[in-house]
Amino acid sequence: MRYFIELSYNGSGYHGWQNQPNGITVQEVVETALSTLLNEPVAIMGAGRTDAGVHASQMFAHFDTAIVFEAHDLIFKLNSFLPNDIAIATIFEVKPEIHARFYALSRTYLYRVSVNKNVFTFNDSFFVKQALDVDKMNAASKILLEYKDFQCFSKSKTDVKTYHCDIMQAEWMVKDDELHFVIKANRFLRNMVRAIVGSMINIGLGKMDVDELHTIIKSKNRSEAGFSVPAHGLYLTNIEYPKDIIL
Repeated sequence: MRYFIELSYNGSGYHGWQNQPNGITVQEVVETALSTLLNEPVAIMGAGRTDAGVHASQMFAHFDTAIVFEAHDLIFKLNSFLPNDIAIATIFEVKPEIHARFYALSRTYLYRVSVNKNVFTFNDSFFVKQALDVDKMNAASKILLEYKDFQCFSKSKTDVKTYHCDIMQAEWMVKDDELHFVIKANRFLRNMVRAIVGSMINIGLGKMDVDELHTIIKSKNRSEAGFSVPAHGLYLTNIEYPKDIIL
């Protein structure tokens, strides 16, 4: 039987989502917890990969098991077993062919930029001291919707077959003393959101004109785009699936 597990995590203490030989990851910790509680080896497959230090307020993964369990009971045990920076929200059975990664329709990320020094949020957002022109940053965000190939925002060493992404939403919003960048797409490339935000900040600082973003995207060259903003301000916030995946 195949199950989906919905979870959230603070990525500060992890080398990303996906298992790695040289660092602790969220996937490894959750797999260990599930294997211990179900008393059998359990492997999970996430809906995507978040880099080291990136957070998720919503992540989905699937796992297979023949063990019969009560979902609410397993959720309680997992949350008791797991460290404080990982929390399980729901577990539910899905159709056996449903894959957490390949069946996802869209993913949404949030990047938080602090515009005022805040001693309580410096670990959760990226502080930019200089004034930012949000109107220019939003004008640049609209340009993203005109393109599909985002190789210029991808890490150069990656194993993807295509750099095409369908961006459905990209906008900046003011929230208290922060700027929130929300971007939604069917898929994302490695480092893509952080590179986009870095380019947007350069535009907001006046270091780059809005229209230069066209040239950067068309160049397909990562060195033409802006800097990569720190991971600690990035959050995976939503993953959408077809409504009929539940068994």
